[in-house]
Amino acid sequence: MTNTIGDLEEADVILVTGSNTTENHPVISTYIKRAVKFKGARLIVVDPRRVKIATFAQHWLRQNLGTDVAWINGMMHIIIKENLHDKAFVENRTQGFEDLKAMVEKFTPEYVESITGIPAASLIDAARLYAGAGNAAIVYCMGITQHVSGTDNVKSLANLAMLTGNLGNRGGGVNPLRGQNNVQGACDMGGLPNVFSGYQPVTSDEIAQKMEQAWGVTGLSRKVGLKVTEMIPKAHSGELKALYIIGENPLVSDADLDHVAKSVGNLDFLVVQDIFMTETAALADVVLPSACFAEKEGTFSNTERRVQRVRKAVEPPGEARDDWWITAQIARRMGYDMACESAEEIMAEIARVTPSYGGITYDRIDYEGLHWPCPTTDHPGTPILHKEQFPIGRGKFHAIDFIPPAEATDDEYPLYLTTGRVLYHYHTGTMTRKSEGLNERVPENFVEISAKDARDLGITDGGAIEISSRRGRITATAKVSTTAVSGTVFIPFHFAESAANQLTNAALDPVSGIPEYKVCAVKLSAAAQ
Repeated sequence: MTNTIGDLEEADVILVTGSNTTENHPVISTYIKRAVKFKGARLIVVDPRRVKIATFAQHWLRQNLGTDVAWINGMMHIIIKENLHDKAFVENRTQGFEDLKAMVEKFTPEYVESITGIPAASLIDAARLYAGAGNAAIVYCMGITQHVSGTDNVKSLANLAMLTGNLGNRGGGVNPLRGQNNVQGACDMGGLPNVFSGYQPVTSDEIAQKMEQAWGVTGLSRKVGLKVTEMIPKAHSGELKALYIIGENPLVSDADLDHVAKSVGNLDFLVVQDIFMTETAALADVVLPSACFAEKEGTFSNTERRVQRVRKAVEPPGEARDDWWITAQIARRMGYDMACESAEEIMAEIARVTPSYGGITYDRIDYEGLHWPCPTTDHPGTPILHKEQFPIGRGKFHAIDFIPPAEATDDEYPLYLTTGRVLYHYHTGTMTRKSEGLNERVPENFVEISAKDARDLGITDGGAIEISSRRGRITATAKVSTTAVSGTVFIPFHFAESAANQLTNAALDPVSGIPEYKVCAVKLSAAAQ
C-alpha cells in the first residue's frame, strides 16, 4: 500500500475493485465502512459480483470478467475530456501524459459499455465522483491481479491515481490488499526470482558483490531464477528434477490441477516444509515440520508495509522447528556455515544489507511497528509513499490498450467462472478446515449462481451440480444467491475434495507470471444422483 490502513478513514472517496473486502480482509473493511457511515466518505465498488461491501457503495459497477483496463481507461477518458484531471500534478510530477491521452481517446463511455457491460451513464457518474474528491483512495486485491492482463490492470490504476493527483496525499494512494499473511514481508526479503532483499536486483554486479561480502562468499549468480509458474511446466517436461516447497500447497492452490499433479509426479525429489500435512506434503519424499506464528519469534510485514514483532506464545509440538533454523541446518549440511542463532540476529543482518529496512531493529518495533522505507535508526519510517517525488523522479504514465481474457465462453461452455474465498475459510483450508466451528459455518464447496441462471439450467438451491471446464470437472452444491449475477458463477477454492482449480485456466500474465484464476469458461448441469 502507498498509504496506511488508517488513511482510508481520511478519504473523501474510496474506489474498491477486485476485492471482496468484507470476507477477504474483514478488519480493513471496517475502516472503509466507518469512513462511509461516520465520516461522509463515498464509496465506488467495481466488481463482477454484488459483494457485501457494495451495499455501502454510492455506485456499484458490474464489469464483465477481465475487462478492467477498459473501464479504467474509460474513467480516464471522461476525466480528461471534462478537464477534471490534476493539471499541476500531471505537469510537475509525471511523464507520458500525451501518450496516455491518445490511448484513452477511443474509450468513450459507449465503447466501454460495449466491452464491460457497465452503463455509460454509470461510468460517467463514477468518474466524476472519483475525480472530484479532495482525496481519493484506490483499494484492490486479487480480482485485479489474477488475470493475463493483471500487470496492465495495476498500471492502469496507477495511471488513474496519478491523473487525479492522488499519490503522496493522506486519504489517497493505490492500496493493494495482500492475499496472505506476510506476503509483503516475503517479497521484501527476496522471495522473488529476480531480487535480493529490498528489491535489489540480482543482475546488478554492485548489489551481488555487496551480498557476497556480507555473507563471506564469492560467485553469487547474477541470473534471474524461475517463477513458480515456470517451475511446474519444467517439472512436467523433466527439466526440473527437484522442488523444495515451504508453506505452500500447490496441489490445491495452483491453476489446472491435473497438470500440476502430473508435473509434481515427474519430480525425482520433493521436499515440503509446513505446519500441517497438506495435500502436497502427502506426496513429498521428505516432510519438514515447521513452527507456526504463535510458536516462534520474528517479524511480519503487513499489507501497509508495517514491520511488526511476532512473539512466541507456546512451544512447537513434536519435532517442529523455526523455518530459519531448518534453513540454516540444511545450509550447514550443504557446506555453508549459516551462522545465525536467533531471529533477532537475522533481523540485524536484514537491516545491514537492505536499505529500506536499515533503521528497523527489535528495540524500535518492540511496542509498535515501523513502515518501510526506514533507512536509518533515527528515521521515523514512511507511512505514505511518494510525498515529494517518485523513486524514478517523475511518475510514468503507461498507455495501455485493452486485451480480452485468455478464454471466452461458447456454446459448449456458456458461463464464466470466477474464484475466491469466503469469510470462514482461508486459502487451501490447511488451517481453517481443521476448526470444527468454521466447518460448521461452511462445511462443503458450493457454486454461487444467480436465480435466473439456476432457472434456465433447471438447478435448485442445495442441489448437487457438476461443473466442467476444458481442463477438468468437479461436483459441488448449488447456492442460489443475490450476490451472483447472470452469466457468471463463483466457486471458493478452499476445498481439496472439490477443487475449483481443477477448472481454472493456467494462462499467465506475461510479466508477473500469475495465472488467470478469475476468468474461465464452464458449463453446469445437475449432478447424477
